[in-house]
Amino acid sequence: MKAERLTMIRQMLDQNPDDPFLKYAAALEYKKAGNISECIGLMQKLMIDHEDYLPVYFQYGKLLEEKGNIEEAIHIYKKGCDLAEKQNEMKTLRELKEALVLLED
Repeated sequence: MKAERLTMIRQMLDQNPDDPFLKYAAALEYKKAGNISECIGLMQKLMIDHEDYLPVYFQYGKLLEEKGNIEEAIHIYKKGCDLAEKQNEMKTLRELKEALVLLED
């Protein structure tokens, strides 16, 4: 089932290569499948190509945290906080700040 979902997402991405949601969905599917390097690559590309796509900041920060890259995770969370404030996304801002607090203590 997971492989089918990833295949379907990849096909949609082939038709809409600039869709940030599809890139994000593919990254999460790669993560679920255990292909962390592909997931990280997609998330990094997403942050470059669509730096205003807010959902990626929390997930990418968590992934970095899990990999032990705490300083980089903090940087991503802070960048996400700035973006969430700019976009007036208070729920996401709270989630990012909570993740920061847990790391900075």
